[in-house]
Amino acid sequence: MKVDAGLTSDLAKAGAEARELEEMGYAGLKSVETAHDPFLPLVPAAETTSKIDLITGIAVAFARSPMTVANTGHDLNAASKGRFILGLGSQIKPHIEKRYFMPWSSPAARMREFILAIRAIWATWHEDKPLEFIGKFYKHTLMTPFFTPTNTEYGPPKVYLAAVGPLMTEVAGEVCDGILVHGFTTEAYLRNVTLPALERGFAKAGKSRAGFEICYPVFSVTGSDDEAMTASAKKIRQQIAFYGSTPAYKGVLDSIGAGALQPELNAMSKQGRWEEMGQLINDDVLDKFAVRGMPAELAEQIKIRYGDIVDRTAASYAVMTHEERLQFISAIASA
Repeated sequence: MKVDAGLTSDLAKAGAEARELEEMGYAGLKSVETAHDPFLPLVPAAETTSKIDLITGIAVAFARSPMTVANTGHDLNAASKGRFILGLGSQIKPHIEKRYFMPWSSPAARMREFILAIRAIWATWHEDKPLEFIGKFYKHTLMTPFFTPTNTEYGPPKVYLAAVGPLMTEVAGEVCDGILVHGFTTEAYLRNVTLPALERGFAKAGKSRAGFEICYPVFSVTGSDDEAMTASAKKIRQQIAFYGSTPAYKGVLDSIGAGALQPELNAMSKQGRWEEMGQLINDDVLDKFAVRGMPAELAEQIKIRYGDIVDRTAASYAVMTHEERLQFISAIASA
């Protein structure tokens, strides 16, 4: 099982941090899109590392066009000598329409077409195929030599898709190289909803699970003493409550019989009662989402729960010191 780490969004520190994490033994670095651009930190990371994967986990697809993403993905893969993984996600309707002022409709169908459009653009650059992509949501029919990259030695990057619902998960199985399973996932949901949906996607594309990566960053309650563990648990409870307030994620709560929490969490989120929301996440719900233990103990728990299906993992939302990170990565390697 590969282990990924989060990369800082501070461009002045990203290069040095990337080099340090590679030396510690991590397999991949994830750059997220929250308050900062997800692609930019991977540029200095590419310059200071030589073997670690560089991943957007995630970049918001619907905030961009397939052409702009194809350009950025190509350039990062070339800069990293084939180590870039384009991780995409849809975000949710209010953010796409109200924050990005971009169109929203049929998210799974639109995402499928978005990714196929990117692949068509890359095929034009890397395989000299004419650009003639005409879909319901996107059309790309013009490419001239002036706008065609020539640094094609490393080919196009892999594409992974973040998915929660079964329709988006099917898209991941059909047109992607991997899935970025949301941290807000339970073992029951992963086994009973995610895996069957992936299989349906594989069947549509006539392919198998071989070579496809399932990436699942597991919520992790950890620390070196009781005080740190308590603080970590509080943080994870709040994170679970935050995601649980989203109506589209109710099915995950349903998987552990906690679906009744969703309307209450949603109502509290609209009132701005973010800290109080975490108090609704009791120990039973917490333990369905998270693993708990000292950094060196997390690896065995992750292996027991998910070792038969997950290819890449991370200790999601875990705050660790340098030494604790070393303990975690060492334990994963041993497990």
